[in-house]
Amino acid sequence: MSLSATMLTKSHGAATTALRMMGPLQDVFLLGVRLWLAKVFFLSGLTKIKSWDTTLVLFEYEYNVPVIPFELAAYMATAAELAIPIFLVFGLFTRFSAVALFCVNIVAAISYSDISPAGEKDHIIWGIMTVTLFLYGPGRLAIDWFIKKKWLDASA
Repeated sequence: MSLSATMLTKSHGAATTALRMMGPLQDVFLLGVRLWLAKVFFLSGLTKIKSWDTTLVLFEYEYNVPVIPFELAAYMATAAELAIPIFLVFGLFTRFSAVALFCVNIVAAISYSDISPAGEKDHIIWGIMTVTLFLYGPGRLAIDWFIKKKWLDASA
């Protein structure tokens, strides 16, 4: 075997080993993304219920949520921000939860006309994080993974 073929074989082996070792890191990363999003949105929901009258005033006069009445928007946003993070923490219905939070995030970002540049950046980051969960799933540290594994093992 030539020197270049030997080097290529060794490089391929090293790359394969490195990729195999990155699997657990991906799972930890996806868990971190889920927990970060859960914290951000859950705390936002808690803020809303802490002062419900203020929340209703904000939804009526500050947030311009399109199509639906402000009261319904307030209830829906609060319910989503309190319920969906629980699913994310456990990694249950993760892709569905990511889509739902993406929608909440987009509506929040476009509904508040006085959003600061820092606020815009936060919403962009949260959007990227939800898309990451949608594309890659919750990782192996999630109930979804165990359900899928059991379901696939049972059908095989």
